[in-house]
Amino acid sequence: MNFGEWIAPRRLGRDFRWLLASSWTSNIGDGIALAASPLLIASMTDSPILVASGALLQFLPWLLFGLHAGAIADRVDRRVLIMCANGIRALILVALCVFLTTGVANIGIVLAVAFLYGCAEVFVDTTSSTLLPMMVRKADLGIGNARLQAGYLVANQFGGPPLGAFLFALGSFWPFAVQAVCVALAVVLISRIARTTVSAHDAEPRPRTPVHVDILEGVRWLWRNPPVRTLVIIILTFNVTWAAPWGVLVLYATDYLQMGPIGYGALTTASALGGLLSVAGFGWLERHFSFTVLMRVVLTAEVLMHLAFALTTSGVVAFIIMFAFGAYAFVWGTISTTVRQRLVPRHLQGRIASVNMVGVFGGLVIGQALGGVIAQFWGPTAPWWFAFVGSAITLLLVWRPISHIAAAKPVDEGDAAPAA
Repeated sequence: MNFGEWIAPRRLGRDFRWLLASSWTSNIGDGIALAASPLLIASMTDSPILVASGALLQFLPWLLFGLHAGAIADRVDRRVLIMCANGIRALILVALCVFLTTGVANIGIVLAVAFLYGCAEVFVDTTSSTLLPMMVRKADLGIGNARLQAGYLVANQFGGPPLGAFLFALGSFWPFAVQAVCVALAVVLISRIARTTVSAHDAEPRPRTPVHVDILEGVRWLWRNPPVRTLVIIILTFNVTWAAPWGVLVLYATDYLQMGPIGYGALTTASALGGLLSVAGFGWLERHFSFTVLMRVVLTAEVLMHLAFALTTSGVVAFIIMFAFGAYAFVWGTISTTVRQRLVPRHLQGRIASVNMVGVFGGLVIGQALGGVIAQFWGPTAPWWFAFVGSAITLLLVWRPISHIAAAKPVDEGDAAPAA
C-alpha cells in the first residue's frame, strides 16, 4: 500500500479526500494563529486581563452561538455554509492585515477581530463535523475521523505554531496573511465536494421553523437517546476535571517541576507526539478491540494520568505521562466522534454536534475556573487531586453504561456511497 492510499484509502471516496485536504489546509492556518495571535496581543499590552481575554475569546463564541450554528447547519446546504463562513474568516484576516500594515491596529481592534473570527469558526467547525457521515460508510467513520485528527495534530499542533512564530518575527501581519491564504484555499477545496453528497438531508422538504424550535428539537432528541446523552455527559464531566489542572499547567511545570519555559514547551509537545502514534494505529486498534474495551481503557488511563501527575516530582516522568495522555486522548476523541456520528440521524447531526461542543467548551471554562481557585488555595498539585477524584467517581458511574453506548444500534438511513 502506498502512502497516499494509507492516508486516504480509496474506499473512502473522492469527496473524503477533498474534505481531508480542506481540513488539513485550514488547520495549518489555525496552527499559525495559535502562536501568532498571543504574540500579537502580548506585543500590544502588558495587561494580564487583556492577554487572558484573547484566550477567553476562543471559548465565548461557542457558548453564545454554538447551538444556533448546529440548528442552521441542519437546515441549509452544509457545503455552502462552510464556504461562506470560511470566506468571512478570510475577509476578517485580510482586514486585520490592513489594520496592521497601516498602523491603525490596537488591542481593541485585535480582540474584536479575534471574537468575530471565532464566531465564524463556530459555524465552520460545527458544520464540518456533519460532512463525514454523509460521504463514507458507517464502518469507515473511525478511520475517517482518525485521518482528520492526524491533520489536526500535524498541521495545527506541530507545523503551524513554529511557522507562525517565525512569520511573526518577519512582520506582525505576515502570519495572518498566510492564514488568510490557507482559509481561502480551504474554501476552494471544500467547493470540490459534490453537492449531491452533502445535500441528502434536503431530499425531504421540512417546514421552516424558528431556530430556537430546531434547537429544542435537537435537545429533546438527545435527552431521549440514552447512549448519546450519556456520551455527552461523560465528555462534559471529563472536560471539567481535565481543564482544572490544565489551566494552571504552565505554573505546575515551570514552578513545581522546575522544568522552565523550554521544558514546558516540550511537555505540551509530548501529548501531540502521543496523539500521532494513536491516530496512526487507530485502524489496527479498531480491528482488534471493541469500542467498549477501548473506551473503558481510555477513561481509566485518564483517571490514572491525573493521579500520576499529582504524585510525580520528575520532569522526565511528567514527559512520559504526557506522551501517554496524547496517545489515549486522541483515541477517545476519534471513538466518541465516530459513535456519535453513527447514532445520530443525518438531519440532526449539526444540532447534536453543537450540543456536544457547547459541553466541551462549557466544561473547559468551568474546569479552568475551578483549577485556578483550587491551585490558589491548596497549591499546584491540588487540581490534579481534584481531577483524579472527580474522574474516578465519574468512571465508576458510567462503567456499565459505556457498553450500551458502544453497542447501540446505528441509525438506519442507508450507507453513504463514496464517490470514486
